[in-house]
Amino acid sequence: MLRYGLLLAAAWFIVDHGTKWWIREWVMDPPRVIPVTDFFNLVLGSNTGVSFGILGAAGLPPFVLSFVSFAIALALLVWLARTRDRLVATALGLLIGGALANGLDRLLRGAVTDFLDFHVAGWHWPAFNMADIGVVCGAALLVLDSLRSGDVTSPQRAPARSNPSV
Repeated sequence: MLRYGLLLAAAWFIVDHGTKWWIREWVMDPPRVIPVTDFFNLVLGSNTGVSFGILGAAGLPPFVLSFVSFAIALALLVWLARTRDRLVATALGLLIGGALANGLDRLLRGAVTDFLDFHVAGWHWPAFNMADIGVVCGAALLVLDSLRSGDVTSPQRAPARSNPSV
């Protein structure tokens, strides 16, 4: 499962950085709002915070949030090395790829490039990118796995103890 998860993480990282490059270099030259449907636009945004701009106003240097992203990716990599479950490996691969992609974006550019803008009746969801999709889908798959297995305490699903009093 380790190789599978790492390949998925690498693929998601490439998809994220490829789409960010395409948006910055080709689509948004000059920057503008491009309506795609009645509920979806392409935009060009820079997020200096974490999810939905949280901590953006805190003025943290970009390398701090990059370090946090890389540390989380490392912890998830340890979990990935221990899992034998394809669903968990898929979730962790998406999470690792997304964390590394946004972490590198912050480190290189000082902010994360966002470009997907969904809206309804004048209300816009905060713009996001492919790394964010990987993180959200990976987290959702881990929730699904915990509901499926009923065990949220161990990444390896340890067998039940034979002596319940221990």
